Amino acid sequence: MGVIYFFNGNTNQTTSQEIQSSQFVKNLKDDKVKNFSVQPTGGVYKVTGTYRQGQKVQVQSGLIGGNQTQSKTVTKFTTTVLENNSSIAEITKAAQSNNVKMNAKPEESSGFWVNLLVYVLPLLLFVWFFYMMMGRAGGQGGGNGKVMSFGKSKAKPADSKQNKVRFSDVAGEEEEKQELVEVVEFLKDPRKFTTLGATIPHGVLLEGPPGTGKTLLAKAVAGEAGVPFYSISGSDFVEMFVGVGASRVRDLFDQAKKAAPAIIFIDEIDAVGRRRGAGMGGGHDEREQTLNQLLVEMDGFSGNEGVIVIAATNRADVLDPALTRPGRFDRKILVGRPDINGREAILKVHSKNKPLANDVDLHEIAKQTPGFVGADLANLLNEAALLAARRNKTQIDASDLDEAEDRVIAGPAKRNRVISKEERETVAYHEAGHTVVGLVLNDARVVHKVTIVPRGRAGGYAIMLPREDQQLMSKKDAMEQIAGLMGGRAAEEIVFDSQSSGASNDFEQATNIARAMVTQYGMSKRLGPVQLENPAQDTYGPRYSQETGAAVDEEVRRLTNEAHDTAKKIIEEHRDKHKLIAEALLKYETLDEKQILSLWNDGKMPESSDTSEFPSERAATFEEAKRELERKEAERQAELEKDHGSDSQSNNSAENSTADNGSDEPEKPDDVSKNDQPKDNNHDHDDNN
Repeated sequence: MGVIYFFNGNTNQTTSQEIQSSQFVKNLKDDKVKNFSVQPTGGVYKVTGTYRQGQKVQVQSGLIGGNQTQSKTVTKFTTTVLENNSSIAEITKAAQSNNVKMNAKPEESSGFWVNLLVYVLPLLLFVWFFYMMMGRAGGQGGGNGKVMSFGKSKAKPADSKQNKVRFSDVAGEEEEKQELVEVVEFLKDPRKFTTLGATIPHGVLLEGPPGTGKTLLAKAVAGEAGVPFYSISGSDFVEMFVGVGASRVRDLFDQAKKAAPAIIFIDEIDAVGRRRGAGMGGGHDEREQTLNQLLVEMDGFSGNEGVIVIAATNRADVLDPALTRPGRFDRKILVGRPDINGREAILKVHSKNKPLANDVDLHEIAKQTPGFVGADLANLLNEAALLAARRNKTQIDASDLDEAEDRVIAGPAKRNRVISKEERETVAYHEAGHTVVGLVLNDARVVHKVTIVPRGRAGGYAIMLPREDQQLMSKKDAMEQIAGLMGGRAAEEIVFDSQSSGASNDFEQATNIARAMVTQYGMSKRLGPVQLENPAQDTYGPRYSQETGAAVDEEVRRLTNEAHDTAKKIIEEHRDKHKLIAEALLKYETLDEKQILSLWNDGKMPESSDTSEFPSERAATFEEAKRELERKEAERQAELEKDHGSDSQSNNSAENSTADNGSDEPEKPDDVSKNDQPKDNNHDHDDNN
């Protein structure tokens, strides 16, 4: 501002000069003034004018405080004269005698406001600036971007207009919804319950595996309740500063109590609610302070009337007992994996906006996807829609869902992988071994599909589905599963008299099942009905002696060896059918349930089998696939133009022709029946077992 004022002052000095009133009158009488104007200002007349010729004046030069003078030429002047008649008469007479142009201006009415704007407004801006800076430093307002606001809660009331999720959008969890509907009803009409002496629940704990819809249920409660809904994650409580978590808990409950009745939703509460006493100081102590404050707020001396806490976690086993007791979380709702009816309902919800072909049976897909949760089923239908779009279809048919299931279970097919003839035969006989053992030991499981197309890390796989949803597993079922897993290695030893690394994943799954039989399910006569291991709690190693550990290893080895011998015996007895299925795999690469049963019972493939594929998926490289898609698009456009030109008499008929052609053309690739039946989740179910 000083530099601007300095240069502005120098500029004004070169063009204008401030003179005395007597000097102005003298110049006027000497005819040195060309014109001037008079304007009343603050009790005096302000006179501004122009010289006839430039006047030489002496002005100071140099930097601020300089004392050097130099000559300048000025053309304008300013002065003030008193408001009296004699002065005005003298100026008027001198101007008339020398024919000088004289002008009068009215007094400026906005002078006060201009002064106010110039002097007061900058002061107010400075005051506002320092106030904002102090507010950010002091944490006033609770904003996220303020330096000292880390003690304020980040949870804000959810906007009911933006949340469109309702209980009707949550499928496959009828019992869980009923429990939460009761909570919503309590908030809307508490007298219905208080007349019977019931009190509002303090908290509802949603627990279950990932992807089962715990957060979706909370969103539905927020949409249905019509009360303030505060949502926050468990990790948002803990920061780098000590005491921040406890402060945020206090602030969160203070906000909710002011807006009561209200709901607080804490997602992933195990981030702050873990069992106390397991820490080693530092950050663990900070987490325990946060938990202590949460315990006090939920059921402390002051209480939290009118505030319901809903929490979600998939690790309920690690929560502190003081947090899960009645009075804090009065209601615990297990949101588990859906059964076949639940999966079908979930598929119906996610397929509302997707055009499905007539050959799609959602009940059949639900039956073939045991172990899938809501997130898996949503991903399955989305993958099928992407595949249908890639194949230029207008509807999602059974072949798209079939391929989508394979992609969800094992990843995209690696058809470009170079495989030697010997390795391909080994994989074919290996997978045929799984299939034969599964067909013989089919009391609990049914062979659904077998393929030698590489996907992910697997060179091939066989999918065996349970006949129906199982909550319990008998010893016979477990032994049959282990025998089915051993069928691949048994086939390699019988046919090639060799062993390969392809059975490593089979051994991993078989060993896990056998170890669970011995250490968790009490299915070993030698060790008896005891539980030696608990995967959810044994984080520091086994709880038994070395002798017991050796006995466990011997029992696991005995069970796997028995299953291996059973698999070898079955394959020896069915060598002809084993060879038939392996040769069919080498020829067709993939066999579905219908084809496998036809080979097993009749010794031949069914007559309606068709193994055609889409050219873009059969292409060996990305460039070939791209060229194939471009060729199909060019053919489609050519047919559209041809139909449009042949029927151009009316716009309506042309539009109809275009629509018909657009719907008929994609039917060409719809005949894919290599994998007629949709497949299911083998790995997910094996993980469960």
